[in-house]
Amino acid sequence: ALRILRACQEMGLKTVAVHSTADADAMHVRLADESVCIGPPPSKQSYLNVAALISAMEITGADALHPGVGFLSENASFAQVVEEHGLVFIGPKPEHIALMGDKIQAKKTAWDIGLPLTPGSEGALESLERAKAAAKEIGYPVLIKAANGGGGKGMQVVWEPGKLEEAYTMARTEAQASFGNDTVYLERYLKSPRHIEVQILGDHHGNIVHLGERDCSIQRRHQKVWEEAPSPGLTPQLRDQLGELCLSAMKKLGYWSVGTLEFLLEEGKFYFIEMNTRLQVEHPITEMVTGIDLVQEQIRVAAGLPLSFQQKDIVWQGHAIECRINAEHPQTFLPSPGLVTSYLPPGGLHVRVDSPLYSGYKVPPYYDSLVSKLVVYGHNRSACLARLQRALKEYVITGVETLLPLHLRLVNTPSILQGDYDIRWLETFLAGNQEEGLEHERSDTDTGAH
Repeated sequence: ALRILRACQEMGLKTVAVHSTADADAMHVRLADESVCIGPPPSKQSYLNVAALISAMEITGADALHPGVGFLSENASFAQVVEEHGLVFIGPKPEHIALMGDKIQAKKTAWDIGLPLTPGSEGALESLERAKAAAKEIGYPVLIKAANGGGGKGMQVVWEPGKLEEAYTMARTEAQASFGNDTVYLERYLKSPRHIEVQILGDHHGNIVHLGERDCSIQRRHQKVWEEAPSPGLTPQLRDQLGELCLSAMKKLGYWSVGTLEFLLEEGKFYFIEMNTRLQVEHPITEMVTGIDLVQEQIRVAAGLPLSFQQKDIVWQGHAIECRINAEHPQTFLPSPGLVTSYLPPGGLHVRVDSPLYSGYKVPPYYDSLVSKLVVYGHNRSACLARLQRALKEYVITGVETLLPLHLRLVNTPSILQGDYDIRWLETFLAGNQEEGLEHERSDTDTGAH
């Protein structure tokens, strides 16, 4: 919310912050021109309360709504309701949100517009028998995924046939609890891929560009912890190939606003995972290496204006890394809400901190534990890592546990310094296999244990 407010203020736009009672003292509420309380702490009664959000827009005379990066940001019905009230939804059209929000339909669409897919089941798995047949055809290990999921919810890895029934039941149960829909599908489980995503931006006039890739492979339980741009795992040839692939696909789709196409990369081949039809948490690293304000462009597009640049105008320079700093214990990852007793963010050239924290702020227990994004830029990756190390040492947050100590460990680990990691690396590291002589290639059974 703060990120969006800052973009609006630089554009001369007045802002209204909505908040629950738990967020009455939040920084975005303090910095907005107006604020409206939309309900009590539980999300369903506040940030997911569509009627309250529309009412807040109407009573303040707002004419556009930015959905942020969570909650209703990828809810097609909500985007439709906003438009039906004669208001502007700052995002893609509802049809594209719906299309890409259903992971099964998204994969069908991706295939139609020329994106390579991981081998998987055809459609939803309505029964255990269908799941068994699909897994046998694809070959183990397989990954069961929620059709309407995200953030690692409703996902189960299955290494052998005897474990399929339990994993199928667990995935459907979690999908129902998290998304209100127990539909699942299945795809091959890649053993050591990198997670690569490409930033897309289009307007209502048929102009579309890509702003390069981000490497989001440092993950724990499918939650991103560290991202960087460009990826240390891509050659210039692969980078060009992926960019052109995404541009071609999005032109066929007729997409506008910001969006991110996510892929797994293994042995030089890309496999489409999903598309996020919203602003990503990790968008600042793309801004750092391109010099383009994605939120301002997103707002301009929503207002019907053309993009202020073309593909040939985009120049990638240097390297950027983002550390997600959660209010969690750095070893157990248990949430750590509470009072921030002191707060001192790092500074200096090319150091950016996106955070709502201040001394005396109470981190609420009701929402996502992300409390800060530390983003650092350098003229190359080595310079970026050196600056990041300095910035992490300088960063002070007391009163609550955070992931700062974990990031300090990561930035001093040879595998990270060399850019030699994949989406399994962090969990192996956290499990205690931190010896630099550790053989990275493990048996399937060992990998499954992690």
